[in-house]
Amino acid sequence: MSSDAMAEANQRVSAQEARRLLQDILKGNGVSPENAAIVSKCMVAADLRGVDTHGMNRISSYMERVRQGVLNPAAEVTLNQITPVVAQVDAGNGFGFVAAHRGMAAAIEAAKVYGIGMASIKHSNHFGMSAWLVQQAIDSDMMSLVFTNSSPALPVFGGKSKMLGVSPIACGAPGRGKSDFILDMAPSIAARGKIYKAKRRGEKIPLDWALDSEGRPTDDPAAALEGVMLPMGGPKGSALAIMMDVFSGVLSGSAFAGGVTNPYDPSKPANVGHFLVAIKPDLFISMDDFRDRMDHLYQTVVGSDKAAGVERIYFPGEIEKEAQAEREMLGIPLVQAEIDVLNQEAARVNAAGLSIL
Repeated sequence: MSSDAMAEANQRVSAQEARRLLQDILKGNGVSPENAAIVSKCMVAADLRGVDTHGMNRISSYMERVRQGVLNPAAEVTLNQITPVVAQVDAGNGFGFVAAHRGMAAAIEAAKVYGIGMASIKHSNHFGMSAWLVQQAIDSDMMSLVFTNSSPALPVFGGKSKMLGVSPIACGAPGRGKSDFILDMAPSIAARGKIYKAKRRGEKIPLDWALDSEGRPTDDPAAALEGVMLPMGGPKGSALAIMMDVFSGVLSGSAFAGGVTNPYDPSKPANVGHFLVAIKPDLFISMDDFRDRMDHLYQTVVGSDKAAGVERIYFPGEIEKEAQAEREMLGIPLVQAEIDVLNQEAARVNAAGLSIL
């Protein structure tokens, strides 16, 4: 980022103010206060963790889908308990945040009694950063698996056309605070949201992230969005993306095989599928023993011998946790163009704009 862009990004807003703005925008677009609180909390959680690509800057694309009639802001989520440990959630083409929150809550409740619980979610939409669902489980002392599918962006290994989604795989386990394990990663070299962010900020991207429409490496985010993103590890990333489609799309009855609509495409419902699992950690050992063992794993990982030139080794989720601590104290950084878009959405519903720290 240029020095001018860095200076712009030093404009900061508090998490409380960000949540207030999003709730006002959502309620002004027909979302219930209860659901607006869920959506805003989950979106700002991404900003706090430094995952700006999935935070408050997504609100404009979500609201455009509402305005085009392809996302139902007043949708009523329904839950059908298939077995004592398996729930099916129908999002009703509402916010993925609300449906996934309900599904994970059901999985957690089942796991408290039976040791494991799972939920399949259909007719949903983008739910932002997967890590907030992992954190929802950790807050209830649960391990978790979080799968979702998404719109086409990756080729299958050996192919050149978009077919697979940049569908994140996420999982987690409770430790002793610092040793909580949170993995949230896309099967692509980089998350697609990072390309949208680079385009929004007028930045270039690394040449190994994507190909343009003619199959050539590009550092232009606009050209990358016209082409395809590249899977990490070649066939391994491609296979992980297919796995997300199997568990999230095929199993749930939602769209799959390239059928999910891009969240920035306001032409038709997205029909995203999710698959969530909660697992009770003290099935085989005590909870204290489990946490002790997680802490030992953490200490062993971060204390392992460093390769040449490496200053520090991090546990999965640790960088984001440290970013959250900093941003909770200093605020969330935004560039002026992002602030302008957020304030425009607020103005549409006669809500107050962002108050900068």
